[in-house]
Amino acid sequence: MPRIRPILPALYLALVWLPAAVQATPQGQPSPSGVTASKPAPPPVNLNTATLQQLETLPGIGPRTAARIIEYREKHGPFKKIEELMNVQGVGEKSFLRIRNQLTVAVPSTPKS
Repeated sequence: MPRIRPILPALYLALVWLPAAVQATPQGQPSPSGVTASKPAPPPVNLNTATLQQLETLPGIGPRTAARIIEYREKHGPFKKIEELMNVQGVGEKSFLRIRNQLTVAVPSTPKS
């Protein structure tokens, strides 16, 4: 007579544990089914108009580096391209490469009178 008992743990895993694991998958990570969950990307941070708080939302940019970015912008004028950010002390190539997709350098418009 075949034994049914060893099948029960596998059945339990398939019915109970696997659906819970799929639901608990963090956003942006592949789920066990191979489907990637995603959330909308945040709007890019404009290096020429961003406030201290907006700059601090960038990964790896803390209050000190954000202040240096604003200081650099005030001293040298608006950024012409995002790569200029690497001229700011505290922002190296690795940091820049991590955040470059979240940056823009649109020149602020001045109202005409």
